[in-house]
Amino acid sequence: MRNKLFFSVLSIAFLIALPNLAKASVTSFTKEHDGVLFTLDNGLLKVKVCTDNVVEVKYTELPVFMNKPSLVVTNEWKTIPTFTVAENDNEIIITTAKLHVIVSKKTNSVKYTDLNDKVILSEDDSQSKSMTSATIAGIDVYNCTSEFKSPLDESLYGLGCHPEDSLSINYKGRNQDMAIKYMTGAIPVLLSTKGYGLLWDNYSASDFYGAEDGNTKFKYVSESGNMVDYYFIYGPSFDNIIASYRNATGNAPMFPKWSFGLFQSQDRYKSQAEILSVKDKYRNNKIPVDCIVQDWFYWEPNVIGSHVMYPERYPDPKAMVDELHKSHIHGMISIWPVFSKGTIPYNQMSHSGGMTDILWDNAMTHMLDSYYDAHSAQARQLYWKQAYDSLVGRYDWDAWWVDQCEPDNGNNLDLRRQSHFAIGRGIDYMNTYSLMHSTGLYDNWRKDFPNKRAFFLIRQAFAGQQRNATTLWSSDISCTWKAYKAQIPQGINACTSGMPYWTSDIGGYHLNWLSPDWTTPTNRELFTRWFQFGAFSPIFRIHGKGERALFSDNWDVKTKAILLNYDNLRYRLMPYIYSLSWKITNEGYTIMRSLAFDFRNDPAIKSIPDEYMFGTAFLVSPVTERMYSLPNSKNIKKTRKVYLPKSTLWLDFWTGKKYEGGQTIDASAPIETLPLYIKAGSIVPMGPYLQYATEKPANPLELRIYPYANGSFTLYEDENNTYDYEKGVFATISFKWNDTKHELIIDKRQGSFPGMLNDRTFKIIIVNATKGTGVEMTKNPDKTVQYDGNEQVIQF
Repeated sequence: MRNKLFFSVLSIAFLIALPNLAKASVTSFTKEHDGVLFTLDNGLLKVKVCTDNVVEVKYTELPVFMNKPSLVVTNEWKTIPTFTVAENDNEIIITTAKLHVIVSKKTNSVKYTDLNDKVILSEDDSQSKSMTSATIAGIDVYNCTSEFKSPLDESLYGLGCHPEDSLSINYKGRNQDMAIKYMTGAIPVLLSTKGYGLLWDNYSASDFYGAEDGNTKFKYVSESGNMVDYYFIYGPSFDNIIASYRNATGNAPMFPKWSFGLFQSQDRYKSQAEILSVKDKYRNNKIPVDCIVQDWFYWEPNVIGSHVMYPERYPDPKAMVDELHKSHIHGMISIWPVFSKGTIPYNQMSHSGGMTDILWDNAMTHMLDSYYDAHSAQARQLYWKQAYDSLVGRYDWDAWWVDQCEPDNGNNLDLRRQSHFAIGRGIDYMNTYSLMHSTGLYDNWRKDFPNKRAFFLIRQAFAGQQRNATTLWSSDISCTWKAYKAQIPQGINACTSGMPYWTSDIGGYHLNWLSPDWTTPTNRELFTRWFQFGAFSPIFRIHGKGERALFSDNWDVKTKAILLNYDNLRYRLMPYIYSLSWKITNEGYTIMRSLAFDFRNDPAIKSIPDEYMFGTAFLVSPVTERMYSLPNSKNIKKTRKVYLPKSTLWLDFWTGKKYEGGQTIDASAPIETLPLYIKAGSIVPMGPYLQYATEKPANPLELRIYPYANGSFTLYEDENNTYDYEKGVFATISFKWNDTKHELIIDKRQGSFPGMLNDRTFKIIIVNATKGTGVEMTKNPDKTVQYDGNEQVIQF
């Protein structure tokens, strides 16, 4: 971690401080159609009103605002909300329907209050925004800083995924490196329990400092920019903050339904025969799975970027993918943004001016392979065409694994800074390679696969990348309990940063770069616990070194049974999960939810790193400590502490037992049990047992109602893999539970789609300790209802 960003780089040649910001007073201001432009005695300030609850603040010490098209914010804000501007002796006050934005005449610091004048956020009066001259890697830059007051009772979340960071989930009181490189990411989005979010629209390497001035302030420092540029977003709910953020930066499109089933991956399958044998073993053993993944070096003995599946090992790749499809399994292939010199794709890209000078020391061959320029629209188009013609389109792969997209050149970040992209200097675009690379992939996928939804598994993500159909995975983590434990807060914070889809390698990727022995008790226990967590991650995916497929003989009979149970649970929850995925696209929702989404005003939740809500109903508390593979395991109590947030009742998913909120309990956690608690008032739809996600319609549909509070749920269904939902081709059914009346209202179905069930059966259970628990189907529902699409009111 750098103590000060501009002292972190050894190649600094000089450092010149510009005039102190406190002297940057307002000399005049002008109301414009979209906000207010302030002339300062040292630079300019622009407050742009984007919506009633979203404001952009730009500050520069240059005499003009330099042109900076945003790579992150895609909303053009064509409809400007009504706002007013008032002035007194000390301040200029901009008022929207939801906010006061107050600018100090003396210091140009900005304060945000609600309409009752309650302060939401304030910039620091003495050092609110600044630009400081520096030289980094021999490049003249301005360090750009924004600093804010932070009350002691505030908690802060987000900032992306940092896979090896095992610190608290709460960024209050700690710092974070915000430079994208191997094994650490950066999404410059921060959410506060005070009800606001911040998006910093800067693409250079940056740092977040969360404990300034006795933990009363935080600041964000970017090493290069021509202005301070950030967006303030008022919620106050986290859901509204994230929805507003996605409205600014692009909504997440729907994934195909199959992508919410199990991904089977390994480093690595080495032949067509091996891929098909994995398919057969899953299907013959009746183990649910939806995707098998071809990892890297399928090209060997050719080199990376050749876009060749070596024919001696893959004699007919198209037939291989067709065989997967016949078994209702999808295929994902790993294709990298790097090329070895001498390949046809490299020569085409190089001769057309599409290569960069950024090199990767290939971990397998130790050749220096080259990155293409993802910031060039022309290069992105050529890259797509090469991969589509040679691999993705030619063989009809269903998904794309986007590896190595930092770009990764080891620890020599100065060479990345010194590089030049089509858009500008490398130092100014250190963090946006994955954003622009995935932009090219998604835009072209939509053109060349118009009726097939995109799915990109990607190693890095930046702000706005959710619009490119990407799932962020947490990179090359180790097969250790420490790494597993760190995944939970990292997944939560990644999703709190606006990326709705996140996953980890279940079991970890490597153990000292080798395969662990999965037959040992320690590793079996580790994989079992990680698999349970994976079943309640947005994307459910096995990957890493060593065979760990669910049919593997590395697992004993008991382990296999536990793994299959959670695989079955994931598939039975498919109606619940797929409906939540629609909420992501339609409402800007978040599935893997920091407790602050739903319990922001409960102070006890603020620093819990290993609990989260999975959708509207499930409180998930993964077990991250060894209980069975220690020498004294017989004496270890098989429980874990679980805090049940206040203001609601909770029901144990496995037993139906009721608990009051606002207490910490010793939750039962034997090896077969992931502690799961359901919020009172939840309605959870559960479908039949499946071998793959689209095997059959969810009919009959089991509706589990968790009483003691009112609740609702909207079931969403469509064609599963087309973009016709964007044209309104889908159907929803809303369920409303009135706990006082003991009444369920099933609303009239809205919409339709080809293949929709017109008539269906709902089996309704009011959950208690005797029924509606665990994975198994409930044999004796409270009511069985035949539904024809019209409203029904059901009394219990």
